[in-house]
Amino acid sequence: MSPGWSLPTLIHGADGTELPRRIGTLTQVARIDRFTEEEGAARGARRLRMITGGGLEVEVHPDRALDLGHVTYRGVPVSWMAPPGISSPALGEARGTQWLRSFGGGLLATCGLDTFGPPSCSGGTEYPMHGRVGITPATLLEADVSGGELVIRGEVRQSTVFGENLLLRRTLRAQIGSTMFSLEDTVTNEGLETSGHMILYHVNLGWPLLDERAALDIESVKVTPRDDDAAAGVARWRSIEPPQEGYREQVFLHDFRHTPTGRAIIDNPALDLRFTLSFGARTLPSLHQWKMSGTGHYVMGLEPANTNHIQGRRSAEEAAVLPQLQVGESVSYQLNFTFGPSAKEQKP
Repeated sequence: MSPGWSLPTLIHGADGTELPRRIGTLTQVARIDRFTEEEGAARGARRLRMITGGGLEVEVHPDRALDLGHVTYRGVPVSWMAPPGISSPALGEARGTQWLRSFGGGLLATCGLDTFGPPSCSGGTEYPMHGRVGITPATLLEADVSGGELVIRGEVRQSTVFGENLLLRRTLRAQIGSTMFSLEDTVTNEGLETSGHMILYHVNLGWPLLDERAALDIESVKVTPRDDDAAAGVARWRSIEPPQEGYREQVFLHDFRHTPTGRAIIDNPALDLRFTLSFGARTLPSLHQWKMSGTGHYVMGLEPANTNHIQGRRSAEEAAVLPQLQVGESVSYQLNFTFGPSAKEQKP
């Protein structure tokens, strides 16, 4: 047996140094599985499953910018899955609002790299809803378990002739035995001129973590409703309500400027389960909360972004708030996804 199996951590409640005595292979408790989809709209697409050995399983989709699909903790699903499912990027259309036809939900759908929000047109260039990166396949550079760590690493390039050339380098990491994982992104402008850069991390939480027994906490300094529907519900932005017929989505903008770390929590004492999303607020100073309590579309979106401007690329340009990347410039983002027991007592 390899001495590398002796780990200074707990694995399913046991001392990790005991592993060589108790298992025949490390894959019994921690591994990265690889799949190729065979049926339906996902046919031909790659899928990875990261199993940490701490009760956490994370599905990663290399052909959709290394975004995240189904995620379970101790067997409990935590991510919302949309009706289209996570399909092959070949079915995605980068125009208008067609993003909605290939939005499969999942724990993370990346929006950008040059726009997010509603579609718009500027300078003869079409900027589709939530951008193009989410239907762009990654070059997978690493998917391995070594040194007590699970690592998935890849690159996604969004580029065009006579336009932007943006490179996203993404790394997902989890310690063996851990109940958390991190996402580290670096976006570099490899083009020949300054490029507008907008990015939003569309994190989608669903039932059974999300229900009226759960509590939401977002540690922002200011909350602004997006529109009249949100303004009507702003006093209840923290409330997690049961599914309702005819519910109109509400979006709230949370300000994290002048705060080093942003944090949002959903705690469900009935499941004894707590989810914490934390992120570096110096480069992600805003979080867009998507509250959607409709029947069949029952989801809470917690969406860190590099700007609180939510009306699309053209609107950001006109308001002079479009983030810019100079030639050769890079910007980095970090998000941590942490799972654990509830910190609240269950009400009788």
